[in-house]
Amino acid sequence: MKKYIAECIGTFVLTAFGCGSAVAANTLLGNSGQGLPLAYSTLLIAFAFGLTIVAMAYSIGNISGCHINPAVSFGMLLSGRMTRKDFWGYIVAQVIGGILAAGVLVLILGSNDALGTNGYGAQSAMGINAGVAFLVEVILTFVFVIAVLGVTAKPEFSNVAGLVIGLTLTLVHIFGVPFTGTSVNPARSLGPALLSGGVALQQVWVFILAPLVGAALAAVIYRYLAKGTPGADPIAAPAETPAK
Repeated sequence: MKKYIAECIGTFVLTAFGCGSAVAANTLLGNSGQGLPLAYSTLLIAFAFGLTIVAMAYSIGNISGCHINPAVSFGMLLSGRMTRKDFWGYIVAQVIGGILAAGVLVLILGSNDALGTNGYGAQSAMGINAGVAFLVEVILTFVFVIAVLGVTAKPEFSNVAGLVIGLTLTLVHIFGVPFTGTSVNPARSLGPALLSGGVALQQVWVFILAPLVGAALAAVIYRYLAKGTPGADPIAAPAETPAK
């Protein structure tokens, strides 16, 4: 149970600080009259999400592994590093954490008009369509999850894993924010979309399905590349415990 609570807390912090920073950055820079507010806000948002991952990795990583992302958990499941029971427990905990974070943002901001939701079309700075948004999210999640799988493959990487994962999340946000706002995390997208409603809720399917597809591709390709490679074989998950 403790690891599920840790995942809920971690996802809450990631969503609250990441999405909250996105709202703050866009509001402050938009009101300041900056010539290139998107460029500045993209970097601020990217580092907010990346640094939050670093903080959580070194806070709860030894308790739950700090997935705080259904796509990461899905990649771990397909890689044989997670049991089905834990997978579903993690998913429920992560979704709850994302929804709670969105609720707190509504209380702090006093409105649900801007909660750092993801989107395409008019909701995208680049004006991309749903198909392009889907492809972008698949690619971003693939890069993120394969990095997670690689750096967590052996215990000796544990000292740097949090930094590598945090910097990788920063990287994918720098690329993805102008296109979709960058999800790569269904729980981070679902919570704000549920409380925002409207277009955000109508479009959220892309930011749930695409990250899962990207994670599946990352797991399959990583397992193929790592199989038989010295030092790269993934850590196996413990056997399922029979129900009593």
